[in-house]
Amino acid sequence: MFADRAKIFIRSGKGGDGHVSFRKELYVPCGGPDGGDGGRGGDLIFEVDEGLNTLSDFRHIHKYAAKDGEPGGKRRCHGKDGESLIVKVPEGTVIKDFESGKVIADMSGENRREVILKGGRGGQGNMNFATPTMQAPKYAQPGQQAQELWVQLELKVIADVGLVGFPNVGKSTLLSRVSNAKPKIANYHFTTLNPHLGVVDLDGGKGFVMADIPGLIEGASEGVGLGHDFLRHIERTRVLVHVVDAASTEGRDPIADIHAINKELGSYNPELLQRPQIIAANKMDAVYGEDENPIEKLKAEFEPQGIKVFPISAVSGQGVRELLYAVSELLQTVNLSPVIFEKEFDLRGLVEKQLPYTVEVTDDGVYVVEGPRIDKMLGYTNIESEKGFRFFQNFLKDNGILEELEQAGIQEGDTVRMYGLEFDYYK
Repeated sequence: MFADRAKIFIRSGKGGDGHVSFRKELYVPCGGPDGGDGGRGGDLIFEVDEGLNTLSDFRHIHKYAAKDGEPGGKRRCHGKDGESLIVKVPEGTVIKDFESGKVIADMSGENRREVILKGGRGGQGNMNFATPTMQAPKYAQPGQQAQELWVQLELKVIADVGLVGFPNVGKSTLLSRVSNAKPKIANYHFTTLNPHLGVVDLDGGKGFVMADIPGLIEGASEGVGLGHDFLRHIERTRVLVHVVDAASTEGRDPIADIHAINKELGSYNPELLQRPQIIAANKMDAVYGEDENPIEKLKAEFEPQGIKVFPISAVSGQGVRELLYAVSELLQTVNLSPVIFEKEFDLRGLVEKQLPYTVEVTDDGVYVVEGPRIDKMLGYTNIESEKGFRFFQNFLKDNGILEELEQAGIQEGDTVRMYGLEFDYYK
């Protein structure tokens, strides 16, 4: 199966914690603090790989994490920076936030490499906090937490022209005739299960890339048939070619087919209806009898709307050259820059993952604040020092803990307990 979607978990590296240590050498009095800084966490990077054309590599590996920075050491040793992780994707991959569906990055055009999640900065060692009044700080800064996110990868093929139409109308046959693409061709519905790309070469260097988009039927925009899986591949195309069975070999009405396909395109993305369109009335070699000419019906219906109709036979080659040059001329009238999806998800608003905590009131009126965030903070803070106590106060304020205590009804003089620490609350 053609893999064009994947859900994966990505994580940058956590910054290494700063170190707390003091220089102790023989004959060196008052050595002072010498705890080194932690290393920076690795970045999570996406990069285009020209050798990839599907997202099949993500079927078995769903988690991608950069390396954490190493903690600082004594003797002012700086922790090693974490190694960044480069995730290779095919060109045309759109990275979206899984929860909101907003675009984070489009790996197309000139965007070949992008840092999606930045690694956490390393924490400063206690050597950075020495002052004339605080010559022996017993605390260090923790490393910044890693950023993590579930993302949806969607591969949208990059083609100038998209062939659309009901199954078994000859899209694959047409693509195989005008390019070196080798799609599967057979006389049954849904022969083509994967989008196929082909390069059409014309005189004067006016060639273009054509894509056969499979599986479009009525209800495709709602998930019927294969259309829901492959409609996304039409979004990058600049010109749409409706391939219809002009001979009605299966009893279908080509005019009704075009209206039905346009209805599905509009339901999926109304902007698709603004793209220039051409009608390729295929299977003209199978038109017999004295019946009314189907080409005249098609022209009467669509050419007043500015949509030209070209009778062709993909099997014999009849009219194909005229169709290709008309498509080439139409391409010259539209924006030739690739269709790039704008960023919608602001990674700057992605706050680093916060450890939880709880605020509870005991039967005897003591306010208990506990949780991994509190335990971690107490582990690197020396509250007995003046600077450490100020840091502790700012921590309670910046993390909203004081606000939660007030919402819980705390009054001046009430007792607050944090693991082994107890203190009276005063504003």
